[in-house]
Amino acid sequence: MTRVFGEVASMYDDARPGYPDDVRESILDRLGGPPAEVVELGAGTGKATGLLLGLGAPLTAIEPDPRMAAVLRANFPGARVENTTFEEWAAPPGGVGLIACATAWHWMDPATRHQRARDALRPGGVLAIFYHRYNYAVPAQSAAIDELLMRIDPSVPEKDEHWALDDAVTSGVWRDVAEHRFHDHPVFGKAQYLALMQTFSPFRRHAPEIRKEILDGLSAILDDFGGSVALDLRTSLVLATL
Repeated sequence: MTRVFGEVASMYDDARPGYPDDVRESILDRLGGPPAEVVELGAGTGKATGLLLGLGAPLTAIEPDPRMAAVLRANFPGARVENTTFEEWAAPPGGVGLIACATAWHWMDPATRHQRARDALRPGGVLAIFYHRYNYAVPAQSAAIDELLMRIDPSVPEKDEHWALDDAVTSGVWRDVAEHRFHDHPVFGKAQYLALMQTFSPFRRHAPEIRKEILDGLSAILDDFGGSVALDLRTSLVLATL
């Protein structure tokens, strides 16, 4: 599943929202200034790469899917892109100052990811995990979308909003763990929202006929609400320090 997004790499790059500048500022505050270097895990097409390059440090982006990595290289020629997994990547001698992971930490091996990150950081280094939670600003529209998706696929698990914080704390690896939360309400037109839906892994795992059923149903719902959807976009940032 870590490589399923490559099937829609360009759509992913167009439809997925980026991350607020507050994420970068919070990372800088925790570090006390720019890091010597940054490693981004599961960088995808670079939805967080530009924000991380704004830290003013050399950046190595780790992305296992070659199709996603190709878009990433085109978007950010100033980043060093390694087409590999976190588990296969070797940290440089002495470690790195910041390891960042945007909406990809759940794809890393849960049995080893925290210890692997700790081992790759230099003393005083920071792990930054951040991700979006997609909710809806209009309750009636939210209820209609939830009913459709649950009726078609009731097996999709609901992650707790604080799962990465709990994961970092219970790992026992970190001296100091903190969570920051940010909020936005972007409005997506129907075409953009349907494209966004097609970049989510629960959607991509379905057969083509099920995907069509989902898209047709969502299209009808958005038509009932004026052809757009107001998202309640919640961004979580978890910072862990050695």
